[in-house]
Amino acid sequence: MADTIVTTEDKRNELREKIEAAEARNAERSFADYAADVKDGATQFVKDHPIATVAGGLAIGMLLAGMTKPGRRVRRRAGAQASSLWSTVTELAAAYGTGLLDTAETAKQRGGDRWEDFRDSLSDSARSARRDARYRREAIGDTAHSLTRELGKKSSRALREFRNR
Repeated sequence: MADTIVTTEDKRNELREKIEAAEARNAERSFADYAADVKDGATQFVKDHPIATVAGGLAIGMLLAGMTKPGRRVRRRAGAQASSLWSTVTELAAAYGTGLLDTAETAKQRGGDRWEDFRDSLSDSARSARRDARYRREAIGDTAHSLTRELGKKSSRALREFRNR
């Protein structure tokens, strides 16, 4: 197996061929192809970053509008209106936040009430189970006592009869 030695001249020729092929491909492309590529790239960027696109568009629009005299007048009027709008939005946000806090407090109280009801129910069930266990223990004890007494009576009678014979 012979090693192939790649010379600098071979590398240059290979690179030159690649450049010529790329130039040929570029020569075949029209302006419409480039425009389509740009359009596709822009569309993909907007799909990938919609918020950044809108924010960038607004920033550029405000920048361009602020450079003209009518734009500066509009900006002053819009600033006053935006201040009023911002005040309204702030009040709405505060009301919404207060409503959320009230809802959370109500949910907390209801959860506490349910936990208290569950705890009481569990406690009642435990007391009832203890009461039933005590009753059954006493009933078994009474039964055992009665059986022992009856067994004692029968055995003493049987012993007495045995002696009498």
